[in-house]
Order: sequence, then structure tokens, then C-alpha cells
Amino acid sequence: MTSPNAPAKPKAAGRFDVERILLGLAAPVLAVLLSMAICTVLLAVSGKDPFNAFDVMFRYGTASDGQVLTLNRATVYYLAACAAAFGFRMNLFNIGVEGQYRLGVLFAAFVGSQVDLPSFLQIPLLLVTAMVVGGLWASIAGLLKVYRGVSEVISTIMLNAIATAVVGLLLIPGRFAPKVSGTSNAIQTAPVSESSHFFTIETAGGTLWGFIVIAALVGILFQFTLSRTKFGFDLRATGRSESAAKASGVNVKRMVITSMVVSGAIAGLIGLPELLSSSYYFGQSIQPGLGFTGIAVALLGRNSPIGIAFSALLFAFLDVAGTQLPLQGNYPQEIVAVMQGTIVICVVVAYELVRRYGLKRQQQKVGAELAAQAAAAANKEVAA
Repeated sequence: MTSPNAPAKPKAAGRFDVERILLGLAAPVLAVLLSMAICTVLLAVSGKDPFNAFDVMFRYGTASDGQVLTLNRATVYYLAACAAAFGFRMNLFNIGVEGQYRLGVLFAAFVGSQVDLPSFLQIPLLLVTAMVVGGLWASIAGLLKVYRGVSEVISTIMLNAIATAVVGLLLIPGRFAPKVSGTSNAIQTAPVSESSHFFTIETAGGTLWGFIVIAALVGILFQFTLSRTKFGFDLRATGRSESAAKASGVNVKRMVITSMVVSGAIAGLIGLPELLSSSYYFGQSIQPGLGFTGIAVALLGRNSPIGIAFSALLFAFLDVAGTQLPLQGNYPQEIVAVMQGTIVICVVVAYELVRRYGLKRQQQKVGAELAAQAAAAANKEVAA
């Protein structure tokens, strides 16, 4: 029998630590609330009713057409954030997602306009094309970091500019764009073949892109790789401490290159939802800035596939619902960009506040356990 004075054994850690989950949710929630407070003050100072603005956004965002547009936009943002987050988990700052996705979608559009295979072969071909191009472009930064010590931040920013120049060089009549006749100034690739069209779902609110399934699969594979594979363990270990990972036998150089390639490959998919479900060609309609938005979404989602999903929905909701502000109340469209920007800034503050609180709580728990053990030891001596 166990002695009543014996020290209590610590409870086994549950599968889910409720307090840890709450602390993880506290930072993004606090960031969003701080951002809303700042935007409320800005709107009030400018003479606008902030609560009516939020009501306009909420009513449109929760309507059926707003929901469909939000999901479509969130699909793109999710892919962009996963591309950035994969590098972040390795402590690599892949700022070149923008250039990687633009090159990926350009080559996919060109191949799709030149090749016409059955859909079950055509669509995988375009997916692989975009991923290979994005991965190869990102590998340049990885190789420069490993063999020349060039910071990936600098190299990927420069590669963004180079990618823009490469797109301009290739997207001219007679190369990736068909020769134009007459006075048309539209320079774009030829439309992709009909077999390249990804499936869509017609709803009461509009056309929902089926590419949301691909985005979900990317998130599942991302989470599985991080938590269930040796590569994922090596990735997280290297991101925390390269020296410790190297001492445990991890090939850090190979991990850096591989991580940059995978990040770039995911980035190559970013432009495909719009290409294969809406526009069907690469041109001026391709939305710029998705790579940089993905970085913000990844930061808000704490580089977790599940957290990124909620973050992508939030950013997509703000984008879609914000379009109604100038139409219903003459609100400035820029307030949405201000809200998104303040969210990113507030994330840094909120994470630091939550981190300090979590550290304090951990110290209190350790102190309470030590005190309990000391009291139990003292009682045991008295009983003896």
C-alpha cells in the first residue's frame, strides 16, 4: 500500500493541454482585438461610424456570396502562408514566395496552353510544373546560403526582382504570349486547354473553387510531415538550434536546401486556383502581392497548418467584406489594409505578452510542485 505521506506523483500529461491551447489562442485573438480597437479609433477620428463599418463588413461577409468569395480567397492565402511557414519552421525567412509563385503560374499557364491531355493527366502535369519551377527558383537562395553564406532574406528579395524581370522577358508576343494583331496591348498567355480546368462547385452564393481540396491536402501533408516523420523532426530541431541538430547527426546543409525547395514548391501552387478555375490565362489579371500577404497570414497563424487556416479565413474575410465599405457608407477602402497591417504589428506585441505570461505560469507551477515535494518530505521525516 502507498503511504499517505508519500509525495504525490505528478499527473500524467493529457493528450491535450487545455491551458497551453488557450495560451496559443490568446495571442492571435488579442492581436485581432487590438487591431479592431485601433481601427475603431481611426474611423471615429475621421468622422465615420466605426460600428456601422463593422456591421457592413459582417453582413456582407456572412452572406452566401460573401462566404464563397471568402473561401476562394482563403484558398490562395492558405497556400501562400504554408509556403512561407514551411521555411519559418526551419528558421528560414523565404521572402521570395512572390517571385516563386509568379514564375510557377507563368510556366503552368504556358504548358497548359500548349499541351492538351486528358484531365486526369493534364491537371497533375500543371501542378508538377508549377511546383518544380517554384522549387527550382527557391533552391537558388538555399544554395547561396549553404555554399556562400548569403542571407536568404537578401537573396530571396533580390530573386523577387529578378523573377519579375524574367516574367517580363518571357511574356512577350512570340514567346510565352501569342502574337497579337491590330492595336491590342493585352499581353498574356493563350488560354489553357479545357482539360486544364479544375472542377468547381456551383452554390447559391456563386462558384466555389475546387482547388480548396488541394489546399486542404497541402495542410494535411504539412502537419503530417512536421509531426510524424523524421524529416519533420530534423526540420524542427534544425530550426531551434543548428549546432545541436548537427551534433545529433543532421545534415544541416541538406536540410536548408530541401526546406527552401519544398517552400518554393508550395509557393508554385499559389496562382493555380485562379488560373485553373477563373482566368484560365496568365496576364495582368494575376493578383500581385500574394507572397507578402502569405507571410502575414503565416505569422498570425503561428506557422501551424491549423492556425494558418483560421488566419487565412480572417484575411480573406477582411478583403472580401472590405470591398463593400466604399459602396455602403462611403468608408475609405484603405481601412482594410490598415486593419491587416495593425493585426501583424499587434501579433508581435501579443505574442510577447502571452509568452511572458506563459513563462510566469510555468515558474509558478514548478514552484508549487517543489513546495509540495518539500512539504511531503518534511511530513515523512516527522512521521519517521
